[in-house]
Amino acid sequence: MDIKVSVIIPVYNCEKYIRECIESLVSQTLKECEFIFVNDGSSDKSKEIIEGYSKKDSRIKLINQENGGVSVARNTGLRNAVGEYIGFVDSDDYVDKDMYKKLYYTAIEKKIDLVISNFEQELDGKKIINKLDIITNSILNKDEIINKILPQFLQHEKLNTVCNKLFKAEIIKDFNIKFPKGVALGEDGLFNINYFSNAESLIYLDYCGYHYREVEGSATRNIFEKDYFTRALEVYHEDIPLIYYKNFNKEYLEKLKATKLISNVISYIHVYFKPQEGIPFRKRYKYVSRMIKNKSVNKSINKYRDTICKDKSRYEILLISLIKNKLVMGIYILTSYSRLRCK
Repeated sequence: MDIKVSVIIPVYNCEKYIRECIESLVSQTLKECEFIFVNDGSSDKSKEIIEGYSKKDSRIKLINQENGGVSVARNTGLRNAVGEYIGFVDSDDYVDKDMYKKLYYTAIEKKIDLVISNFEQELDGKKIINKLDIITNSILNKDEIINKILPQFLQHEKLNTVCNKLFKAEIIKDFNIKFPKGVALGEDGLFNINYFSNAESLIYLDYCGYHYREVEGSATRNIFEKDYFTRALEVYHEDIPLIYYKNFNKEYLEKLKATKLISNVISYIHVYFKPQEGIPFRKRYKYVSRMIKNKSVNKSINKYRDTICKDKSRYEILLISLIKNKLVMGIYILTSYSRLRCK
């Protein structure tokens, strides 16, 4: 059987959800798939569960390795993939049964290097379909990818995930595209930037077949244990990939980076000022205060306020003004009022 799509699934201690993930994959209406599970040193029963399924379905491949992180696991999957196209799924997520058929035949029929779709995630008990700022169901050429899509990686994180995309294996191989380790910008983001830079065409489908599950240990839940603002600062100060300097001037790139930094600050403000059991208000207040008094935040918002406020709602513009003036209590009152109105 010629493999049309290789799906790579890094696995680390995911016994609670791995069955649903596997079931969603083996149920794909596109039968010519292989599912490469890379067990990255799990200490729970994930390995045994995958082995059980592999005995019933030969399309399931299990690779065991010592723990090296998600990038190392995905690179292991890439080295072993034989499919014409490559997809990625996280082991605690699941996909609709027609997802890879939809993405693959779109790529083949339209001769496309990259197919992008929407994905669903659950936030505060509400299911939200994440949509991108890309024209839907229309083929974009290389110039449009470089000039319209690449800048978005510096402006926000909506495009970063690899899980809602189908990549042409030939391009990954020809340009030796891998997931880097230990980078502030994010492994997914840099993999995508390298791939997008070498793709000749893409299409964004107004279709959602991927379902992201928020679990204990995910970034959104772990924000009080891990210093994500510091990480956002590292991203802000990280060197921009050279492909950008070949196509854009430095001032434009700085505006994009500033926009992303302030967007992250706004997101973290909402999380930190949302009541959290076991997290004292004083601790959350001090963290928000530290963010909005940071020199890089002040510089970004003072120099590029007009750009940052573009297309923002009245609420967001007021919030940005409060950040600019370092009014922590005003920010708390505004975000609390907003939460009450949205209930």
